[in-house]
Amino acid sequence: MKPRDIVVATHGHCFDGMASAALFTRLMQALRPGEPLALRYRSCGYGPGMTMIPPSWLDGDENAILDFRYTPTKKLTWYFDHHVTGFGSDEERDAALAGASRAKAAGDGPQVFYDAAYGSCTKLIADVARDHFGVEMSGADELIRWADLIDTARFPSAEAAVSREEPIMQLASVVEHHGDGPFLASVVPRLVERPVSEVAREADIQDLWRPLSVSRQTFVTRIERGARKLGRVVLVDLSDAPLEAVGKFMTYAMYPDCVYSVTLSRQKQHYKLSVGYNPWCGVPRDRDIAPICRRYEGGGHPAVGAASFPLSALERAREAARAVAEELDGEPAR
Repeated sequence: MKPRDIVVATHGHCFDGMASAALFTRLMQALRPGEPLALRYRSCGYGPGMTMIPPSWLDGDENAILDFRYTPTKKLTWYFDHHVTGFGSDEERDAALAGASRAKAAGDGPQVFYDAAYGSCTKLIADVARDHFGVEMSGADELIRWADLIDTARFPSAEAAVSREEPIMQLASVVEHHGDGPFLASVVPRLVERPVSEVAREADIQDLWRPLSVSRQTFVTRIERGARKLGRVVLVDLSDAPLEAVGKFMTYAMYPDCVYSVTLSRQKQHYKLSVGYNPWCGVPRDRDIAPICRRYEGGGHPAVGAASFPLSALERAREAARAVAEELDGEPAR
């Protein structure tokens, strides 16, 4: 029997995207017991001019998009997401949900599960698996808990958020830096079979972690050199060279009184504008970051978001970073 070809297009370089792929794989295995499955994992990111997955990527017998922007195409059979900017517009969201509801009543069509109230896509998939399909994700509690913790930044402090003593947090750094398609194809099947704490300690993951650990002090030095305070905002320009290490919350640990951070970094193929609210600053969040990033063809959540710019558009990226920082420091719109 020919294996069923399933494309799993998930948020790349992201712990929640990786964990979502693992839970979705378990769901497919539970719904099709005894049927041979061939799962292909695609790592998706928001590059310049890429606001959704190209339909040509969805070339399997079944095609899933996880933790990423919706693509309106008949090729799509599964969709799970929790981002406020998961759809290009409210009209697209309403049409997708209505179409899925009609298809469910007819017993055919795409399965669309979207809930922006969830902290992580991983938890959404786990709950949908249980409530809609009667599939319990037994043995995945640790993975679900860590995905929810990391994606919601529910750490007790900024110092805890940047600590990498825990091997699972080391894996989080590794996937942020190395989480392309081949990496996911190697790691996701292991997360299906074994606890995440065990996978995080495996030799190949630790081999990838060690050079990142060494680079963390360089990363701190670069932040110190490239940061400037703008009222309640810290603006960090790291566009002079590609990042060798990533630390989502390092700015908050170094500048604990900042309410928002705006960081411009150079990636391998584009500049990334990252915007975030410091959940440990003691000041209530008064801005919705997702629509701010959407202006630059990005997106995210109310408390964190990002946008991308081509490597040929450094001045435009810097201008955007300055504009966002000034907006977050000013009075909120009434």
